[in-house]
Amino acid sequence: MPKPQTLTRQHAIGGAIGVLLLAFALVYRFFPQALKVEPAILRSHNAVPSGAPPTAGPTPRKLTSAESELNAGPPISLAPSSVIAARGREAAFGSHGGKGKVAQLLTEAGKAARAGNLTGPGSGSALALVLEAAKEAPDDPHVKSAISLLHARMVANAQQSLATGDADAARTNLDALKQLPGRDGDMAALAARIDAAAKVQPLLEQASELVQKGKLEGPGDDTALAVYRKVLSLDPENVVARQGLQRVQQPALDRALSAAAQNDDAKAEAALADAAAILPSSPALADTRARVATMRTGRADNLMAQAQSALDAGNLGLAQRIAEQAATLGAPTDAFLAKVQNAREYSSYHPGQVFADHFLDIVGQAPGMVVIPRGSFLMGEPQRGRAQTGAEQPQHEVTIAKGFAMARAEVTVAEFRAFVRQSGYVPDSDRLGGASVYDEANGRMQTRAGVGWQDDYAGQRAQGNDPVVNVSWNDAHAYVEWLSKRTGQHYRLPTEAEYEYAERAGTTTAYWWGDGAPTGKVENLTGAGDRSPAHRSWANAFKIYNDGYWGPAPVMSFQPNPFGLYDISGNVSEWVADCWHENYVRAPSDGSAWVNPGCAERVIRGGSWGSAPDQDRSSFRMGAAADARSGRVGFRVARDL
Repeated sequence: MPKPQTLTRQHAIGGAIGVLLLAFALVYRFFPQALKVEPAILRSHNAVPSGAPPTAGPTPRKLTSAESELNAGPPISLAPSSVIAARGREAAFGSHGGKGKVAQLLTEAGKAARAGNLTGPGSGSALALVLEAAKEAPDDPHVKSAISLLHARMVANAQQSLATGDADAARTNLDALKQLPGRDGDMAALAARIDAAAKVQPLLEQASELVQKGKLEGPGDDTALAVYRKVLSLDPENVVARQGLQRVQQPALDRALSAAAQNDDAKAEAALADAAAILPSSPALADTRARVATMRTGRADNLMAQAQSALDAGNLGLAQRIAEQAATLGAPTDAFLAKVQNAREYSSYHPGQVFADHFLDIVGQAPGMVVIPRGSFLMGEPQRGRAQTGAEQPQHEVTIAKGFAMARAEVTVAEFRAFVRQSGYVPDSDRLGGASVYDEANGRMQTRAGVGWQDDYAGQRAQGNDPVVNVSWNDAHAYVEWLSKRTGQHYRLPTEAEYEYAERAGTTTAYWWGDGAPTGKVENLTGAGDRSPAHRSWANAFKIYNDGYWGPAPVMSFQPNPFGLYDISGNVSEWVADCWHENYVRAPSDGSAWVNPGCAERVIRGGSWGSAPDQDRSSFRMGAAADARSGRVGFRVARDL
């Protein structure tokens, strides 16, 4: 044990050292310049390189305790990606996990934002919650962050609405933006774009009408070119107007190709200059320039190659003229001219080609189409016995003399929703109230009030890529008329003959896949292996078949038939253009629609998810009132070429 004198000496030394350390700490804290150092809290994050002269500037601001807390720890970029994503969601609206009213308000605002309720009515929207938090603590950095993020989201929503032509939704976002404090910087630009959108839409409609009338360019303001340019002066980023200029430019490009084919280089250059004045950055202009150059350099050696190029590009008149020039030089052209004639019958398309028409006056496009080849087939079922009174008899030959296009899939809920929103049309399910949908309790289709086109086969909300059901023939007819106006092309419902011809796709069997049950998943059909949500099964179904769906499947979920058509024999049955007739006596033989003025019943073709196997046959047909709505019936569109 140490002596008392030793302990006393150790205590004295320790006390002296402690006093010295305390004095040093006080000097370092309050008089750092005496030691020629700065406290770390005052240093800039951007250190001055060694040897660089000091830069004059304002005295660094002391960080607040809240800012120190926010900046504490390693950079977030050092964390794993899952942690970074979690931190991003956590701090989406400044939520810092603390307690108190402000923290709770920001947490609720984050939930509302994730649910898509940014500016909705009531006190539960993200905007209302953030504004309340700002009222409670306007200087809180988390509140300021929430305001900044909410502002960015609302600006993005407004810009998206403008891009889709919904000026009203953009204006709603702008009105909500005005409620955020200290966010006036980009209001004027956004308001100007919204005001421009209101002025632009009538102009786009005017330009669409001029395009359809063929008034593309020329002197004066009454041309599509002048109107599209006026649109771009109001809204330089308008996509529809830029697409319109491409349509206006096309005749000038065609003139250039025609002049080059006739060895008239001056006219070709003048036409290219006209096209460049319309849209100098057009890819079609660059492509046409290259083609004209190729024609100039290779004309003497290979006129037939130029004719083939024009045919491949869809310019049939030019292809024929060049081939006729080649014929004067002794080139064999009979086979090539036969190809030109064949292309004319498909309006510059070819059988099996897939395409989609863009709308002329709004953003969007028509359903994807596939070109159906022309041909002949036997329509209906062969005679069974002496009588020919069956609905599918007498079997008769039909000739489809001209190719047409048919939608690859049934019209979807999303496509029909765009029609309803843009046109203001009120479908029969809304106007008349309800539709016939599947009742899981008894396994039958039953009429139910309140069910509409936005619902599925069982009356539940449908997904956007589901085929639209609960629509009448009237609804389908209104949709194709709207589609024709939007695209400038003739859209319609397929005729009954076209539907069977396309469904058979060159086959003569009962179904396009054969005469019996399919060996693979070809369509959404009634299979013995199908089970409803309540474990019901079909009493009459294809044996050893299970496609995994009870009710319609999303379109194009299975195989196409040989013509490239999906869901043509299953999924949902489909309205066609014809009036219902009890049999085929005196039916047209050219594939046209068999229509009697004022008929009340229309034809439904193709099987559905709930059809018996016999109803999936290519020749099966049935009739229904034009205003009937069912969870088993939808439609697809056709288009003249």
